[in-house]
Amino acid sequence: MGIKFISPLILLSLSFAFFHCSLATHPSTLERGSSLSVEQHEEDVLTSPDRAFSCGFRKVGTNAYCFSIWFTNSEEDAVVWTANRDAPVNGRGSRVSLRRDGKLALTDVDGSTVWDTNTSYAGVSTAELLDTGNLVLKDRDGHVLWQSFDSPTDTLVPWQPLTKGKRLVSPIAKGARRSGYYTLYFDNDNVLRLMYDGPEISSIYWPNPDSTLYQNGRSNYNSTRIAFLDEKGNFHSSDGFKALASDLGVGIRRRLTMDYDGNLRLYSLNESTGTWSITWEALSQICNVHGLCGRNGICEYYPGIRCSCPPGYEMSDPADWNSGCKPKFNLSCSNHTQQQLHFIELQETDYYGFDMSTYSTMISFEACRNACIQSCDCRAFGYRLAGNGLCFPKSSLFNGYKSPNFPGSIFLKVPISVVSSSSSNQSVVTCNSDGSTVTTSSSLRYGNNRSNTKWVYLYGFAASLGAAEFLFIFAGWWCIFRGRDTTKSVEEGYRMISRQFRRFTYRDLREATGKFKEELGRGSSGAVYRGVLDDKRVLAVKKLTDVMEGEEEFWAEVSVIGRINHMNLVRMWGFCSEGQHRLLVYEYVENQSLDKYLFGRADSGSSLGWNQRFKIALGTARGLAYLHHECLEWVIHCDVKPENILLDRDFEPKIADFGLAKLSKRDGPGFNISRMRGTTGYMAPEWALSFPITAKVDVYSYGVVLLEILKGSRVSDWVEADGTEKSLRSLVAELKEQLGGSDESWVRDVVDHRLRGQFNHEQATAMVKIAVSCLEEDRSRRLTMNEIVKLLIACGEKDADRI
Repeated sequence: MGIKFISPLILLSLSFAFFHCSLATHPSTLERGSSLSVEQHEEDVLTSPDRAFSCGFRKVGTNAYCFSIWFTNSEEDAVVWTANRDAPVNGRGSRVSLRRDGKLALTDVDGSTVWDTNTSYAGVSTAELLDTGNLVLKDRDGHVLWQSFDSPTDTLVPWQPLTKGKRLVSPIAKGARRSGYYTLYFDNDNVLRLMYDGPEISSIYWPNPDSTLYQNGRSNYNSTRIAFLDEKGNFHSSDGFKALASDLGVGIRRRLTMDYDGNLRLYSLNESTGTWSITWEALSQICNVHGLCGRNGICEYYPGIRCSCPPGYEMSDPADWNSGCKPKFNLSCSNHTQQQLHFIELQETDYYGFDMSTYSTMISFEACRNACIQSCDCRAFGYRLAGNGLCFPKSSLFNGYKSPNFPGSIFLKVPISVVSSSSSNQSVVTCNSDGSTVTTSSSLRYGNNRSNTKWVYLYGFAASLGAAEFLFIFAGWWCIFRGRDTTKSVEEGYRMISRQFRRFTYRDLREATGKFKEELGRGSSGAVYRGVLDDKRVLAVKKLTDVMEGEEEFWAEVSVIGRINHMNLVRMWGFCSEGQHRLLVYEYVENQSLDKYLFGRADSGSSLGWNQRFKIALGTARGLAYLHHECLEWVIHCDVKPENILLDRDFEPKIADFGLAKLSKRDGPGFNISRMRGTTGYMAPEWALSFPITAKVDVYSYGVVLLEILKGSRVSDWVEADGTEKSLRSLVAELKEQLGGSDESWVRDVVDHRLRGQFNHEQATAMVKIAVSCLEEDRSRRLTMNEIVKLLIACGEKDADRI
């Protein structure tokens, strides 16, 4: 007769015994004379007593393994230390052994020693993996004789120090373990730096090499050279640098990693899902990392990292952007004077560094161009008119980047044959960071050593830099009629218009705003006032009413926000923190906020044509995508609405108040904001459900705004327009049903009637589809802002002329 009943007590006992046995297979110590086998790499593992870290063999390729330490509960490959990252061992016959001579040694299949701790005869008794993630060798008295903390690879865990002579070195590629080209280290002047150390060049890119130590908030008057991450999420360095995790607090597993793309990032672990989120990063603009696209390559955010080759160049290795681009022409010194040389202008583009000794200021464009023509070593020149003529002849083309915020151009020296084979809108094949290729249009201008270059340049200059030209002319007038020194006047004028992010006094802002006289607007976080500085710059000052941070935390957070720079985000110029006063200083945006045009008088609403509306929808999406994906992954706006979308003189949208979610008080693990933020009608359902807040709350709010751009009225008014109140949820369901039908006449009812039918039907339909996806109740089904930008760009390029 079979057993029909088993006592629950017996089941519990068996379960406990099984659990105990399973734990016993993963001890935290390795005794002298014992070893771990690569064939049994899933069973031969050391696990820290709290089970947070594991140590053993980790697969890094086909039949290739490394001896590593990693986070146990991570879904991703969160390795924090590797003994043999550049010399993996065979998947058969390899072992790591604590020898009787006291060495912890890694041997390959042929018995050769690949790595060891060099601790012979030091009295080593055991190897132990601690709760901190530190692998240590101890003697019988418990003294530590060797530790993995002393030889970091690409990651620091809390309380692991980075000291003089130690470095974090990035992996060569995403998912790889082999050493790459990016390094975090203490330089000889005691300053913590990031450096690209590639096959051809070495270049420091963080902190900003164009700024002084003081401007970067650093000091070289401390030779201790130590940096570490604490358990709360504070990263400290002896040169005065300090960074704070956005989820500051104890109880969260964290790691500071030198990533493959050259950015230093702080990650926090969600132990319930095993996923990691970025809670701080050193560079908000990834193209400021040097070497990303190799020699001659150009880095651009569009959105996501994109590398491209300039006209006349092609990829050196189609499988590897680190190899950069090579010219398809021969520009040798032997025939330099005989060649007909021309220049191709790449607007809003620069190559950082490698300026020749002929660099000069107060020089005309023609003189700069001629100097490059006459020098065989000159490959290109950069030129800017920003108060004075700045000429940057380049001997090599590295660290290329393109940004709409860059006020100059680079002029590539090429033979005339390259110009002849190109058009003014040349198609350039580029490669995304994921390896996929896309074809885009690159706007080019051409120049040569004849007078037509002058007029081509001046025409482009007048169109793009009219304001700078005015200042230059004004400086010349001042020199002629006042007898002042030209160089001093121009340089002083330029300094006035390019003053960087700074700390204002309360008295400065009180005087600038006329004792806060002219109020521009008011929201839940405070009121905004118009002001004028002594240098005549108009600014907007926001007085915050509910910021809980102390002086140091406020300084750290606004300094991070002040480095955020995107054409679709309102630029922060500075801040004030004195006593109880907390003020943020922004650029002044001329045309005020979007709500004035959508929901204002009929005549003002009708001034927004369809092309303007589509541009506003796309620009707003780009700004949010920058915050969510390119800038700092944890910068979530939390209050996206038309009142926080400002319009400049060209009706280009600029998102305001994007830093206030970070400046709000938070408590607990994860991104749990202590009080609900946002505006009724734009808030995602998860706010009311007390779920952890993610970037998808902004996606939801963007969906509401997108419908309002289409309709020209509040969604709250729209759902009640027929006299019967219905929820936004039912409106979304109705739009879904209409999108699935064959009759498309409903689109006219969705679009603002003030446009009188003058709109692009395909673009409007696409915007409705995007909005419906944004407004999904299940946030996992909502699009990301990156995906939205790509959809809008594709729609805009396809239907640009169809209205």
